[in-house]
Amino acid sequence: MRPTTSTAGPPKPWLRVFWAGLALWAASVLVTVVTANANLLPTIVLLGSFLVPVTFVVWAYEHGTSGEVTVPLLFRAFVVGGVLGVLGASLLERYLLHPSLWRYFGVGFIEEAVKVAALLYVARHLRARTLRDGLVLGATVGFGFAAFESAGYAFNALFTVQGISVRSMVETEILRGLLSPLGHGLWTAIIAGVLFAASRTRWHVTGPVVLAYAGVSVLHGLWDSMHGLAIAVTLYLTGTPWQFHLLDRGYLPRATGAQDHLITILNWTGLAVVSAVALLWLNALADRSRERPRPPTARPEDYLESGYPKPRR
Repeated sequence: MRPTTSTAGPPKPWLRVFWAGLALWAASVLVTVVTANANLLPTIVLLGSFLVPVTFVVWAYEHGTSGEVTVPLLFRAFVVGGVLGVLGASLLERYLLHPSLWRYFGVGFIEEAVKVAALLYVARHLRARTLRDGLVLGATVGFGFAAFESAGYAFNALFTVQGISVRSMVETEILRGLLSPLGHGLWTAIIAGVLFAASRTRWHVTGPVVLAYAGVSVLHGLWDSMHGLAIAVTLYLTGTPWQFHLLDRGYLPRATGAQDHLITILNWTGLAVVSAVALLWLNALADRSRERPRPPTARPEDYLESGYPKPRR
């Protein structure tokens, strides 16, 4: 018998990055719990917050870009773009936003704007831009923003009223890691793809770019406010007189068991709908990026009597 040979190739780079990072993160959590060594807490925060974003950047880069997008450029987009986005959003949200029903939509418009500004900064030296390059670079800036933001959330989750809680921090990192592919990286990729498609050699803010920014910002605002919307819908559908009485007096009433279940269902259903819209939008842009440009159509005056087109000068 001839020996059978496996046709499976080596694991893809993004898979190697993910499994290696996951193993290091799990080992860091285990050693920290066993030894109670607080010096390892920053290692858990960084590995857990950066694992999924870095993995998806590697995955996006594998799917092809032009020669303009290099690994050093991706590194700058992730780190510089991510940090600039977080800092800019923090400043603007501090001074421009106030408690209101529309606060989360303000957050969406501000954060998407600062990520686009960070993208323009890191991509300022590109000589030519394509839709696919925009998708990859936009996702990279967005995932950089998500990684640094998640590190802050994980650090805050570490401190509870009972003291330092590694469990709370780990749970926060797992939840944000699972949701991060459907957040900042996805939204910024959409805006950047539309922007790059309209700005082959020079930046142009066209109608589709403005609509993409507004649409993505609304999706961002819906995502952030979904839990509150779920509570409002639940109270509208199942609220009792005593709950509305407490609301009139400025208190948030405690939900019943049935209402808790309905809030959870509405929250996750809403997040799924927002994610589905963004993913379909991104998929449409990705399909466009794979289309080859049509050759220019010859004009009647380009033809000679022989029937052959004139050479273009």
